[in-house]
Amino acid sequence: MDFLYGQAQQGGGLAAFLPFILIMFVIYFLMIRPQTKRQKQKELMRESLQKGDKIITMGGIYGTVQGFKEKGRLIVLKVDNNTNLIMNRTAIAGLAEKVKDEELEQS
Repeated sequence: MDFLYGQAQQGGGLAAFLPFILIMFVIYFLMIRPQTKRQKQKELMRESLQKGDKIITMGGIYGTVQGFKEKGRLIVLKVDNNTNLIMNRTAIAGLAEKVKDEELEQS
């Protein structure tokens, strides 16, 4: 009886891992790849910001880019006539007219 059990264990090999491999491909193409694509688009948008662009921050603050500091790493954001904020470039969610509410929510 042990002989038959040993024979059954040898079969399979790659076929046993095939479902896991297929699941990983599905996860990659449906979840990971679109997320990296969105991150690249957001980074490109942050790099192409110019003075005068109307933006919204991750905290929901609307303002206009007034200028840049520290070689473009920091952004001077004009919120009101007498109010300027200095923010890190990574705190920008996007251009004010193109940001969706779902992008501002952090889970």
